[in-house]
Amino acid sequence: MTTESTPKWRRLEPDERRKQIFGCAAELFGERPYTDVSTSDIATRAGVARGLINHYFGTKRELYLAVVRRALDVPYGVLARLPPGPIEDRVTAAVDWFLDMISQQEKMWLAAIAPEGIGRDPEVERILYDADRNASDRVLEAMGFSPDDPRWEEWNAALRAFGGLAKATGREWLVRESLNREQVHGLLSHVLLSLTEFLPTLSAAPVGGQR
Repeated sequence: MTTESTPKWRRLEPDERRKQIFGCAAELFGERPYTDVSTSDIATRAGVARGLINHYFGTKRELYLAVVRRALDVPYGVLARLPPGPIEDRVTAAVDWFLDMISQQEKMWLAAIAPEGIGRDPEVERILYDADRNASDRVLEAMGFSPDDPRWEEWNAALRAFGGLAKATGREWLVRESLNREQVHGLLSHVLLSLTEFLPTLSAAPVGGQR
């Protein structure tokens, strides 16, 4: 083992060490495809023994799934703390929060929404779906819609479709640079505001999911 690759030990409390390892793993998974990152790579980046990664997180796959969950998580209450006032102001603030969030963890967010190297993994797909549902729930609540309404599932599906647009425009901004932040903000704000006006006109789907 070279001097450069030798872990550089620093005494940290368990919670701090776990957070440090997690952060280094997020960096690496954001920089490279899943298959190109090893637990040894993560250990070297974090300056710890490889066994400590297994101790805190289990396998590389379990650590990767935890990183993906964190990258896509919309904490409960974040959007509920949007400023009171007209719906236009709340939409503007919600889109600002989203763009700040994805720019602050750009590489990991991009890797999470389009995971490379792990193949078709039902658990990853479930994490992505659950994250989309959770984000849609939070946005609906922040926009003043009631989860007790029988149309909630239809509203959630419509917001998940909007989420697809948000991911696509995020990639246009962060990866292709074909749109700037101001343009992305304007597009998403306009569509989200139009969607909040459209959702009340949706009728609940019939029992049994008739097409």
